[in-house]
Amino acid sequence: MGETRTIAGPGEVLERLAAVPGGPELLALARQRDDAALIGGAVRDLLCGVHPRELDVTVAPGGSAEAAALLAASIPEQRGEEPIEPNLHERFGTATVAWAHGRIDIAERRAETYPAPGALPEVRPGTLEEDLARRDFTVNAITIPLGGPRRGELIALEHALDDLREGRLRVLHEKSFTEDPTRMLRMARYQARLALEIEPRTLELARTALSQGALETVSGARVASELWLFTEEADTKGFEALGELGVLERLGLPARYDSELHGEATWLMPEDGIFEALDLCVLFHPPGGEAPPTAESAERLMEDFEFIAELRTRLLAGAFGVDRIASGIEAGTSPSELRGLLAGRPPEGLAIIGALAARRSPAAGKAVARWLSELRHVVLEIDGGDLLAAGVPEGPEIGQRLDRALSMKLDGQLSQGREAELRAALEVQL
Repeated sequence: MGETRTIAGPGEVLERLAAVPGGPELLALARQRDDAALIGGAVRDLLCGVHPRELDVTVAPGGSAEAAALLAASIPEQRGEEPIEPNLHERFGTATVAWAHGRIDIAERRAETYPAPGALPEVRPGTLEEDLARRDFTVNAITIPLGGPRRGELIALEHALDDLREGRLRVLHEKSFTEDPTRMLRMARYQARLALEIEPRTLELARTALSQGALETVSGARVASELWLFTEEADTKGFEALGELGVLERLGLPARYDSELHGEATWLMPEDGIFEALDLCVLFHPPGGEAPPTAESAERLMEDFEFIAELRTRLLAGAFGVDRIASGIEAGTSPSELRGLLAGRPPEGLAIIGALAARRSPAAGKAVARWLSELRHVVLEIDGGDLLAAGVPEGPEIGQRLDRALSMKLDGQLSQGREAELRAALEVQL
C-alpha cells in the first residue's frame, strides 16, 4: 500500500485555499456566484497539505465565461498586475485564467459518455455528482462547494477519501481504461508524483486494456500531449512507471526509461539546452545504442505524435548515433577531432554523448564537457569576405580554408588575432 497520510478537514482546505495565488479571488467569486466549487486535483492536494499547481473549478452549465471574466478582472485589481484576458472555449464550456503567479481552470459541470473506445467523450450538462463520476481516479473525485448552501462541504465518491488516506490509486469503473486509454499514462504520472500505489484491480484492468490494444484506439497527438506532461515533472519516475507498466513498449518506444543516463546527462547540460528535449531524447534512446527501435521507426512515431519538424530533428540527433560517437572519443582526442565528431549536434545530444563517453572513461567525459563549456564557442575572427579580398576565388575552397584554420585554432596551432588566422587560411595546403 502507498504511504498513509493525514488529510485535512474542509475548513482547513478553505483556509489553505486562501493562501494560494488566486484563492482569495476565487473565494470572493463564490460570494457572487454560489455555483463555484473547487474540484479534482486541487482539492486532493490541499487535503494533503500540498500546494496545488493550478486550481480546478466547476460552475453551473453556461457559467464559465462569466466566472472567468469576473476572476480575470479581480486578480490584477488585487495584486497590481497587468490586466488578464481569459482564454474561453465556449464550445466545450471551459475557460482558463492564467497570470504570472497562478492559473485557474473553469469548467461547466457535465456528464460524459464514450461512443467508442478511445474516442473523445460526448458531453451534456450535468450535476456536481455526475461531474465527479467522470473523473479518472477516486483520489480526484472530490469537490468542495465554495458558495451556496453546501459551502465548505466535502463531497467525494465512494473510496475517494479512504484511497487518499491510504495512498491508493483506483479507477472509478471497469471500463475506464478502454473508454480513455490515456488514463494509463496519467496513472503512471500520478503514481510517481503523488507516491501512490496502484490498487490491484486497477493494475489488472490497465494491463488487460494494454494487451488488448487499447492505446491503438487513441490518436498519436493525444498520447503525445500526455507524454509532454511527464516532462514537466520534477524527476523521471513517471517515465520509469510507464516502462514498468508496459506502456512504453506498446507505444513502440524502448521498454525501459534510462533514468541513470538522464541524470548523468543532466549534469552536463549547458544553459542553451532544453531539459524537456533531454527527457524525450532519453525516452527515444535505444538501450545499448543499436537495439530497436531504429531511427526510422522513431521518426515515424514522432510524426504520429505530430511533433514539429524542428523537434523531430533535435530528438533524432540526440537519441540516435550517440553511442557510436561516444565510443570514438578517447582521452587523447584533439579539439579539432572533437569538432568533427560533435559539431552541429543539439546540446541535449551532446550531454547524452558526454554521459555515455564518461561511462567508458572519465577523461572522455571531460573532453565532451570541455567541448560543451568552451570549445564549441570558439570561432574565427575572419570570414569568407576576408579570403575573397585576399584573392581566393569564390567557391568551395573558401569554406575548406576557413574550416582548416578553425581546426588549427582549436588545436592551439595559431597565434592570436585576425592576421594569424588569415595567414593560416591562405597558406594551408588543401
